[in-house]
Amino acid sequence: MKKNIPALVFCILVFYSCKKDKASETKQKDDTTANKTVKRDSANGQNAGKPTESFKTGKKLSDLVPDGYEIQYDAEGDLNQDGLYDAALVIRKKEDTLDGRKILILLRNPDKTYRLDKVSETALPDEYNEAGYKMYNPEDIAINKGELSINLYDIGPNGNQFSKFKYLNGDLILSYIETYNMGAGSHSALYYEPMKGKLTHETINTMEEEMPSQSKTISLKKEWYLFEKTSPDDAIHKAYDAIHD
Repeated sequence: MKKNIPALVFCILVFYSCKKDKASETKQKDDTTANKTVKRDSANGQNAGKPTESFKTGKKLSDLVPDGYEIQYDAEGDLNQDGLYDAALVIRKKEDTLDGRKILILLRNPDKTYRLDKVSETALPDEYNEAGYKMYNPEDIAINKGELSINLYDIGPNGNQFSKFKYLNGDLILSYIETYNMGAGSHSALYYEPMKGKLTHETINTMEEEMPSQSKTISLKKEWYLFEKTSPDDAIHKAYDAIHD
């Protein structure tokens, strides 16, 4: 019986050694899997919160226009200041021109294709009012010196409205609004720089022969209005409210 003890001990040692090696191998596989999972999650996390349409690309501007829409206005210029000519498109539904419009911002890639970067359904007002009358005429958009300009003209109650957007840290931000209105007995102009919180309001008294003017500049809270969510009309109304507070 004593002669068999060393053999038994040897078998036990071999068994535990094999078990330990297998456990170590399993742990290494688990660690490798965990690392792959973390890397994959990190890669997905880089794109978290970005809209799917921001990854669409096309060789022509029309390639990025959704089905059922047509291009109403377009402008080209270097918007994000990378040395490549980008584009902005105002699109509307073919079968319902009374419906709201969209502005698409298409950035140029080095391979000369375009990618859809921003979409706004609020930066441009409705083309027609509820009675079917055109709100502004003429209208135009332009890209100049790294800014997108939206220019709206009306000799009626809407007046003129000019707004500008520019890229800052990847966001397209409302940088400037100017309005001009003619009313009974006076004309008024508003110059507003939301990011600086600077607002100037000018009025001209047309009831007097010399038509005297007054100008008032006030400081407001600095605002960061995103292109995708901003209505220049709302920003103007908020600024006017500040004037009368």
